[in-house]
Amino acid sequence: MMTMVRLHEVSKEWNGNELFAGLNLEINEGERLAILGRNGCGKTTLLSIILGEEEGGGRIERHIPQQEWGFMRQRSLIKPEMNVLDAVRQESGRIYEVKRDLELLEQRMSNSGAADEQRLLEAYTIAMEQYEQLNGYMWETEVEKVLTRLGLSSEHWNRPYHSLSGGQKTKARLAGLLVSKPKFLILDEPTNHLDEESMRWLEEWLSAYAGTLLFVSHDRTFIDQVATGVIEFSPDALTKYKGGYTDYKGHKERELREQEATYRKQELERKALEETIRNYQQWFHQAHNSASDVEVKITQSFYKAKANKNISRYHAKQKQLERLEKERVDKPRETAKLNMELQVNTLAARQLFALEDVSFAYPGSQTLLHHIRIAVERGDRLAVRGSNGTGKTTLLKLMIGELEPSQGKVTRHPQLKVGYFSQELEGLPESEILLDSLLSLPSMTQSAARTILGCFLFSRDDVFKRIGDLSMGEKCRVAFLRLYFGGSNVLVLDEPTNYLDIDTQEVMENILKQASGALVLVSHDRMLTKVLASRLLDLEPGGKATLYEGGVEDWEQSIKLRESALEVRESDDERLRLEMRLSELLSPMNSAGNDVLTKPDDVIERAAEVAEVREIQRRLKQLHELRKHK
Repeated sequence: MMTMVRLHEVSKEWNGNELFAGLNLEINEGERLAILGRNGCGKTTLLSIILGEEEGGGRIERHIPQQEWGFMRQRSLIKPEMNVLDAVRQESGRIYEVKRDLELLEQRMSNSGAADEQRLLEAYTIAMEQYEQLNGYMWETEVEKVLTRLGLSSEHWNRPYHSLSGGQKTKARLAGLLVSKPKFLILDEPTNHLDEESMRWLEEWLSAYAGTLLFVSHDRTFIDQVATGVIEFSPDALTKYKGGYTDYKGHKERELREQEATYRKQELERKALEETIRNYQQWFHQAHNSASDVEVKITQSFYKAKANKNISRYHAKQKQLERLEKERVDKPRETAKLNMELQVNTLAARQLFALEDVSFAYPGSQTLLHHIRIAVERGDRLAVRGSNGTGKTTLLKLMIGELEPSQGKVTRHPQLKVGYFSQELEGLPESEILLDSLLSLPSMTQSAARTILGCFLFSRDDVFKRIGDLSMGEKCRVAFLRLYFGGSNVLVLDEPTNYLDIDTQEVMENILKQASGALVLVSHDRMLTKVLASRLLDLEPGGKATLYEGGVEDWEQSIKLRESALEVRESDDERLRLEMRLSELLSPMNSAGNDVLTKPDDVIERAAEVAEVREIQRRLKQLHELRKHK
């Protein structure tokens, strides 16, 4: 198997501090590897070093030319004024550059004089040959096909790129990159802002991708569907595990159990050796002292021999202890985790709020939501799902009263207090110092404030940071901190785990799972929705909403049953058609069984009918077997 990229002792310093060091890794042809690591550990920096865009210590071997690489950054370098089609084409790299050269040469040729015409024509011919070698015309068609498949039809192509939503921008960048079909593809957070339908399409595309893939993602389901291996990123090592995220978790749990067992065994062995060494020391001193006190030479020599024997055993045990110390495994340590218990005040009332025949449209736009009817009751765990642009965030804002319906009404319990988490993290007091924002609360002491911030993974000098200067992941934790003190009756959460690393996502997932009170959730994290939701509200383009009473697993099971019932019905319909056709074929053949076939066409026709009969009988048998196994 060909090695595409090899890392040797790669390191990086940042502002005088060592970010990581001594990293070694082989990326082999055909692998699809996910890099896992905490926010801020340097995953994006490592990708930039692998690409050669950033300097680092150590050595990197690249065994394929970099024009055959493809890279999608977390943040786009596309100019805002560029139209969508050009923005997509730009992501294809070399082929787009040749396309631009051709367009510029065409412009110059139309404005050139006779003296330059021959030189420009020669340059144009060379560029055209390059474009054809790169399958340029096929590429243009493929770009348009992929854009359409991702929901960006021709009406979007001439719009300014900056006018697209976050999800549409991600789709546009992916389209150009995927069409170029690089041999080595690097993706940094490719699922950001993608809706579930687009993520499934991307999963299918990458699973069938013939090249080598290295990607960073915090989406556990995406990693499970796409990755053939997981790379655990720590400051001093890159450790590769086979399989997706679920497999990786299994490997880590086994490693932890083995480490704990080895640690306990070594601790018992160490204590036993130390006790034996102490005994030998005591015996040596006793034997030595006894030998000094005895005057008879024979007796004295006996005690000296005993002392020497004990001292040799003592040295042997000491060497054994030294070997054990060298091979000793560390005590398993718990990594720093978010430590909070989210208490939601429950109302005695059964119904918290209800939407009654609610419709909504933004000024000058078509109606986004049509005749929505739903009630949220005490203890509900409602997940709102739907593709980008179907109005999920708008619906949440109608529920909490930030928006008023164009039609219908929203009724809320008079004592209702909502804890709202916005995906844009709007409403955070960005000018405040983190510690000061807590000290402003009644009866809050310096010690209590620091303890609470420590529970939210803010320690030491972090507490003196201005909220506006925090990373997006840190701001997410601040938003949950505000929910912690909110005293709400219902949590309304819009993409609560965006920007969080997987470890923190899982902790947050457990906190929300155990939180009392009602919950309304919008999330692209399919695993989070699966764990939390007990009711599903699916929004469709055009404003229609469908409520399903049950969680994701119940919904998936109902889909399977429906598909199975449809297959059975289609199978029955096919069987009926085949039996009717078989009856038609057999009737004339039986009645004309004694006829003499004299014309060649008759013989051919009869042979074709016999072949069709056999094929129908084969298919009927197949359908019978399928039905038997249902």
